[in-house]
Amino acid sequence: MKTQTSFIDLTERPPRSFRVRLGNYVILARMLDKGRATLAEKNGEYNYNSGTDQHLVRFLGFDPEALLKELAAGKGDGEILEWVQARSKTPHAPWEIEAWSAFMEKRGPDSDAETLTLFAEYVGKFSKAREDIKTWFEAIELDDHVSFGGKA
Repeated sequence: MKTQTSFIDLTERPPRSFRVRLGNYVILARMLDKGRATLAEKNGEYNYNSGTDQHLVRFLGFDPEALLKELAAGKGDGEILEWVQARSKTPHAPWEIEAWSAFMEKRGPDSDAETLTLFAEYVGKFSKAREDIKTWFEAIELDDHVSFGGKA
């Protein structure tokens, strides 16, 4: 078993963007950052296997707790990608992965009043003037930016 040698201290900076693709999957690289930081107890306000992470977990059908054990073994991104693909209960063709990732990048709040209000309140915590924030990825990236000293 390898020793955990690299982690990201998420009390000092945010994890990678949801948009960073690993194996053409959005979310995965960020989920790995949060998992490694959680193992090192340096996850700050970030939660491993969050609601957004769950979209990837459902799409691929892997066990997030088993993934955390692989991260604890010190495996790198490439090794983890192979592990995830080998254990995916729902194998997908490259075009399906691309379509899913593209959809997730453009996914905004559902059109019901409750979700729209929740989204507006979430974005409003960081900026009352940013009407260009339309997707969940944009909103969470704004949170990351502002949380580490950036201006909205």
